Amino acid sequence: MTAQDTLRPVFTETFPPTMDAGVLYVSIPYRTCGHLCCCGCGHEVITPLSPAQWSITYDGENVSLIPSIGNWALPCQSHYWIRNGRVRFSRRYSAVEIAQNRERDRRELVQGTQEARPRPLARLRRYLPLRRQ
Repeated sequence: MTAQDTLRPVFTETFPPTMDAGVLYVSIPYRTCGHLCCCGCGHEVITPLSPAQWSITYDGENVSLIPSIGNWALPCQSHYWIRNGRVRFSRRYSAVEIAQNRERDRRELVQGTQEARPRPLARLRRYLPLRRQ
């Protein structure tokens, strides 16, 4: 396989058994995107869509994913951005930089998950009748 410099969106409920290179599969029902790694290694890359993870923008033709894709667990350890259907590769990261990025991502995921969770008082208000004065 060769490296991809563009990805075209395909909106689908579920991903196909074999993904095609150059395609970003978007499943709205499952809030997930999937594609073959843009470096050309052939590994599948899955990006969950949520406020604490990735978000997608579709302009009617092209797709952007935010934040960047860091494939730190893959042998290629590629890192790239998908903006307006174009793939922009980053430089190689050192092991220390990868560890720092992973730790930052963990912290942001925990923080985003906690912010999305209703606070105890908000949960309690759902069960209490409204008092009018």
